[in-house]
Amino acid sequence: MNKIDHSHFIKKIAAQSGFDYCGIARAEPLHEDARRLEHWLSKGMQGSMHYMENHFELRVNPEKLLPGAKSVITVLLNYYPASKQSANAPKISAYAYGNDYHEVIKTKLNFMLSQIKDHIGDIHGRGFVDSAPVLERSWALKSGLGWIGKNGNIINKQSGSFFFIATLIVDIELEYDDPFAKDFCGTCRKCIDACPTHAIMEDKIVDGSKCISYFTIELKDMLIPDEMKGKFDDWMFGCDTCQDVCPWNRFSQPTHESAFTPIPEILNFTAADWDELTEENFKKIFKDSPLKRAKFSGIKRNLSFVRNRRSEV
Repeated sequence: MNKIDHSHFIKKIAAQSGFDYCGIARAEPLHEDARRLEHWLSKGMQGSMHYMENHFELRVNPEKLLPGAKSVITVLLNYYPASKQSANAPKISAYAYGNDYHEVIKTKLNFMLSQIKDHIGDIHGRGFVDSAPVLERSWALKSGLGWIGKNGNIINKQSGSFFFIATLIVDIELEYDDPFAKDFCGTCRKCIDACPTHAIMEDKIVDGSKCISYFTIELKDMLIPDEMKGKFDDWMFGCDTCQDVCPWNRFSQPTHESAFTPIPEILNFTAADWDELTEENFKKIFKDSPLKRAKFSGIKRNLSFVRNRRSEV
């Protein structure tokens, strides 16, 4: 079989694994992205996310992650929910409605790699979800899956931006897709204007140290800075504002991934239910949820911050 046949097979297996889109790019150093990342870090936009400063070479050169890397396979997995939370409940980002995506996607990538090895032969490959040092959005762009919007998200013209991105780096040459060449954001500024904390800047730069997701998930301090009071718009875990206002997300369709079926409490809890939640019940209900990343103490901190905001308005 030739590399065209191999590429067709890989895309077929990606679809069978449950991924919505698959694109393939040549594995090569990301020089332009390296400069952008270096500038972003020099401005301190990572806040206390010091892991962003680590493994710089690994982030911008796939051969550092897999010696002999020839191709980067990028896949998208839709997580857009069919149902939303109760009105007036503290808000949770849609990606956290169901089970933790890391485990879901790892299982799919491992299946893909095993199928590729069975079909093509003794190849080497490594799969990565976003906790690893890979610039997934850059590879999605290079693989033709979409463009990077002003809010920093990959936007797919057919389906919007409610996607997880994962990569599979392999040491065989494949047929490469054309990079996505056009930016369809145009003059639209909806995400920039709607961001509650003004974290979205010009030139597709997002100041991570100002993002609500940073404060409610990444920040480990027990106190959220006073200057953020009144700016969270009831977001208790993550934030979808920039995606909710994006015109391209009118094309979003509910996910077919059963693992992302919303945990009933996510949809049904009221503000009072969240306030009355005990640590024991939190660990039981959200044992497979991304919410456990913030821990019970972090969730209570966020709830307190949102409640204080409500009492002030």
